[in-house]
Amino acid sequence: MKNAKYHLECFEGGEVITDRYTNTCPEGHDSLLRTVYKRKRIRRLSGWGMFNYIDWLPVEETLPINVSPITYKSDGFGREIGLKNLYISFSGYWQEKSVFMKTCTFKELEAPPTFQRAKEKCEKILVVASAGNTSRAFAEVSSLTGMPVVAVVPRSCIYRMWTTTEPENHDSIFLISRDGDYSDAIATSKEIVKIGGLIEEGGVRNVARRDGMGVVELEAAFFMKVLPDYYFQAVGSGTGAIAAWETFIRLIEDGRFGEKMPRIVISQNLPFAPMFSAWQDGRAEIIADKDMRNAEDAIKKMYADVLSTRNPPYSIKGGVYDMLASTEGKMYGITNEECMGAKKLFESEEGIDLDPAASVAVASLIKAVDEGFVGKKDKILLNITGGGYKRLKKEFKMYEIEERMEIKSNSLGQLPLDEIERELKEFVKAL
Repeated sequence: MKNAKYHLECFEGGEVITDRYTNTCPEGHDSLLRTVYKRKRIRRLSGWGMFNYIDWLPVEETLPINVSPITYKSDGFGREIGLKNLYISFSGYWQEKSVFMKTCTFKELEAPPTFQRAKEKCEKILVVASAGNTSRAFAEVSSLTGMPVVAVVPRSCIYRMWTTTEPENHDSIFLISRDGDYSDAIATSKEIVKIGGLIEEGGVRNVARRDGMGVVELEAAFFMKVLPDYYFQAVGSGTGAIAAWETFIRLIEDGRFGEKMPRIVISQNLPFAPMFSAWQDGRAEIIADKDMRNAEDAIKKMYADVLSTRNPPYSIKGGVYDMLASTEGKMYGITNEECMGAKKLFESEEGIDLDPAASVAVASLIKAVDEGFVGKKDKILLNITGGGYKRLKKEFKMYEIEERMEIKSNSLGQLPLDEIERELKEFVKAL
């Protein structure tokens, strides 16, 4: 381990762990693991997209995927809401800004290092569950590289499963839909990984996902030359905001971007906002009967339902509560009306369409300005986590990913694992 590029460390117990696609503490702590990199001063390479920052990604080799977010200083929107130093990180498709994420979401930063980490550490097939955006990002990378993936999404979110690559490139994608919501998809994925040769991608516990999203903050740091005073992002699970916190810690240790930790401001979309509810009450735990009352109906009423996570990493050591407490952060609950108003204003001033989740973040910034929480001269980094769908549709054809299996409500009690295993073996044999 002495000469290794990095090791893992348990946030709670401090155990030093050699990475074998390890996502949980071997000592049993309910804590996130973090990557500790040997190189403390990050290099910005060129020509490799997000892998320009491979020093702080838990992989040894790159993938030939030239995707990366961009950061720019806002003129129109910043001026409109009265901010002099608003910097926007944009992940999506916006040709004029030279950003080409064809899934139109920063989830595309999670998939490449996760695939490569699995290849280097365990050589098993990844199983990914999501409400659509994450699975779409993994499917896109799978279609480009031929690296196989099993994706599980709720039936209601199947329309989000498309790529810009033609169907003959979809042979490496095994798509399963099921009745229910995001939590049901996660439960299904946990059962499926019992089949040999598969491994659960890991969600928030997967350091490759978090460090991949950390490229947003790395790109911003090199553009701004300093850390922001405030960082804004909308969250479902909060994984991206935890990633930002961890990256800011590394950048402070780097020493070139300042010593002050940014205040992290996150937002959830009402009426389903369990972390917002718990944080407002000053609690480090989510109470289902209080914070997720009538969850199914609440999720259906959300403007940005991709932010609906019933089991967010709020209380876990190193999770959302610790992140907010450590950074003197704040959380907003945003209504659908506020989302739509923010979306309209941003798009008219910046000239790019927004993913619904990004509209939640924009609305929270407007609210923070109106309340005087942020000052006009403060340096603010706003993470636009998705956008550019309209631009993409003008230039590319969208190809739906064909379902390999559909799990209906009459089989919710017990999954047809034998049938799934049989189908998966045929899938692997054909690769």
